[in-house]
Amino acid sequence: MNPVKLSVVIPVYNERDTIGEIVNRVQRVNISKEIIIVDDGSTDGTRERLQQIRAEQGNVHLILQPRNMGKGKALRAGFAAATGEYVIVQDADLEYDPEDYHKLLGPLERQQADAVYGSRFITTEEHRVLYFWHSMGNKLLTLLSNMATDLNLSDMETCYKVFRRELIQSIELEEDRFGFEPEITCKLARARARIYEVGIAYHGRTYEEGKKIGFKDGLRALWCILKYRFKPLRRKKPPL
Repeated sequence: MNPVKLSVVIPVYNERDTIGEIVNRVQRVNISKEIIIVDDGSTDGTRERLQQIRAEQGNVHLILQPRNMGKGKALRAGFAAATGEYVIVQDADLEYDPEDYHKLLGPLERQQADAVYGSRFITTEEHRVLYFWHSMGNKLLTLLSNMATDLNLSDMETCYKVFRRELIQSIELEEDRFGFEPEITCKLARARARIYEVGIAYHGRTYEEGKKIGFKDGLRALWCILKYRFKPLRRKKPPL
């Protein structure tokens, strides 16, 4: 049996209407993969749909959180279960296109990078036009993160982040909710990881369509930038 190249970690909360389609899109990508879905206490029928998907598709692994515990907590569970050479975060909505996986994996497979971010802002790919102030908030947080880490990212808050599995499993992660993005960026910088960016397509959705991140999450991200700028990096001990 060939080893798994890519572990796709999908945190899910109340995405009954989109989860089946995003799993189908991930499956269509011609890469050896496992799909690790972490349901974060969904109450809209998502869990029942996930049980069907797992029964039908042998490379889908399902982790059920006992209650809604946050995206960061769900990601930690998914990262711990990953066995692939690389690990990517995939949101359960349809904003990001799995067809970009090959592009994201390029710098990793060429041994140039330890982590790759998919940027929504340096791309010539198609993207939906939405929310000026939301995009300004993203750019401000990216600017402040860059100042704290001495990186020159264009899109710190992007969902699409790919890591070498040994790297992401070695870093102690703490944030339970959307603070994961600035936290992992600060910690990758402290670990002196080689980070690349590639442009990706983006099909943003409105709040009416289910977008969840809001103003309070932005404030938390700001706090995380300050917190992890000064907090020492903790690395996990490798298993015996």
